Amino acid sequence: MAEGIVLDKPGKLSYDSPSSFRVIVLLQTFSKILERIMHSRLSCVARVAGLLNPYQCGSLAGLSGSAAITTLTHMIRTLQMARQKVSTLFLDIKGGFDNVNPATLYSMLKAKGVNPYLVSWTRSFLTGRTCRLLYQGSPKLFAPVLVGIHQGSPVSPLLFVIYVSRLHCEIPQGLTLSYVDDFGLTASSTSYCRNIQLQQRQYAVLKARGAPLGVCFSMPKMELFHRRTNRDRGPISRAPIHLDRSIFPPKDQLRWPGYWFTPSISTTLHFTQRLAKAQAAFVAVKRLSPWGWACPRPCAIIWPPRSSSLSLATARIHSSPLFT
Repeated sequence: MAEGIVLDKPGKLSYDSPSSFRVIVLLQTFSKILERIMHSRLSCVARVAGLLNPYQCGSLAGLSGSAAITTLTHMIRTLQMARQKVSTLFLDIKGGFDNVNPATLYSMLKAKGVNPYLVSWTRSFLTGRTCRLLYQGSPKLFAPVLVGIHQGSPVSPLLFVIYVSRLHCEIPQGLTLSYVDDFGLTASSTSYCRNIQLQQRQYAVLKARGAPLGVCFSMPKMELFHRRTNRDRGPISRAPIHLDRSIFPPKDQLRWPGYWFTPSISTTLHFTQRLAKAQAAFVAVKRLSPWGWACPRPCAIIWPPRSSSLSLATARIHSSPLFT
């Protein structure tokens, strides 16, 4: 039994659709301690059993967002040194945790020979769950949860990363890199048009692999990026990519994941954005009242008033510059 807090996603044009909201599940603290222990054990087993792809980052020890950015930047620079044109297509899994099929996840763990007690614990963790949503005017009734992995648990991101590991596949002279539910398809060739053709084929492969898992990609969040070097003197390529009857022109700058990229892979834009946020936070802090602004002036307590020596000492205190 859990409680789900419904939060609206910032920046949405309309909040008439349920997809404009995010549900954060609140669990008991004691259960999270046990889930943290199981996360450590399952993480070690998943690496040994081959449940994870080497180019998966996020929710794994030593493979954070900085590791994904460093890997992508290194691959792009290596391909550019070979005088190749490099393009990257960024994808985002639609729904993410909500579309995980527990039965498929069990079969993946069993196929790799995971210890039966870990499989049984995962089955118990994902089945027999109930949740009630908390928002203004909610009925506060518990309802069964039959699909998906609830957010708010330490082990949920790891189970999701294992679930989508099949989406990774090799790209000739390229790379498939992911950070939890964010994927990046990098292709290189002698022209940007050829890169688009390679990415279209790779996208079709990802769709075919994701169909049995119930995984699809969010069209509004797809972004294309053509990389350039400072030595390129030719015209900037504006060749778009056509996917699922939609056209996606290349971006001049984008953010993935938490890092701002430019066609020349310069760090200037990223640190400029971070500096602007730091300055905005500093201005907000400065607007706060200074320390001690509303504190009353200190006063001397005369007690008892009958002692002449104490009265003399009190008079000296009042004549001190501190009280003037």
